[in-house]
Amino acid sequence: MNADADKRAPGAVLKRERVRDRILELIESQRPGDPIPSERTLCARFGVSRPTLRAAVDELVVAGLLVREHGRGMFVAPEKITQELGSGEQALTVPQAAGAWSSRLLEFTTIQAGARVGRRLRLSPAAKIVYVARLRLVDGAPMAIEHLHIRADLVPGLSAQELESGDLYEHLRTHHDVHVREAVQAIEPTVVTRAEAELLDVPELSPALLFERLTSDTEGRPVEYVHSLYRGDRYRIVSRLTLGPAATTESVAPAGHHPGIPPGDFAHRDTLASSTRGDVQIP
Repeated sequence: MNADADKRAPGAVLKRERVRDRILELIESQRPGDPIPSERTLCARFGVSRPTLRAAVDELVVAGLLVREHGRGMFVAPEKITQELGSGEQALTVPQAAGAWSSRLLEFTTIQAGARVGRRLRLSPAAKIVYVARLRLVDGAPMAIEHLHIRADLVPGLSAQELESGDLYEHLRTHHDVHVREAVQAIEPTVVTRAEAELLDVPELSPALLFERLTSDTEGRPVEYVHSLYRGDRYRIVSRLTLGPAATTESVAPAGHHPGIPPGDFAHRDTLASSTRGDVQIP
């Protein structure tokens, strides 16, 4: 079987996802600057081929999580600077992005959570989750690749049709009595791999935005862990800021600074309100 056929084979997306998660578990168990085992050692440990392992390592190097040093090996990268958009008490609106959104399923299966996803969803590694990979389209054009990990005990009977049309959280509320309340989401720049580029119809190593989100319900239970890759040439995040006395006391930003506003610009503690939306660039 050639490489292109392998990438289209059933389970190929899930296989890459699992290898990526195993390496991320290893990274998260160590400190910045620590060495990680060689590719040969990792292949034997994970039971995967060298090309599969190398593709996952290359992705994490590009994402800034691993560092290769010629003649020395691979190391955990330095920590990234993290900054919250707003505090938990801050009012933050997220309007719908532009365009007509739809989905095409790439993978849909029930699997064990594993150590990394299990920690995020507060589950045993052996607990069952629904794993979904789907291609998000806007007006028929590919826009993003989503990898969803949903607690299986909360969504018995979840169907592929629910994940191909409509709003996922609406389906969770109306069909599974799961009411989501809040999500913690991180966004950072990256580039696409060859397999991702083929799905998104962009050149390999094109810029992209990586979203990582953990969603909880009204009882505080983690419901889903998602990481998504959005095309950098078609998608952007826009924040609208209200500065000074016009901002309400309920939406005062925490100490520190807002993305795009260097520290010290508002040292006199002017209030700041924020709303954020996703914009799709229509060609």
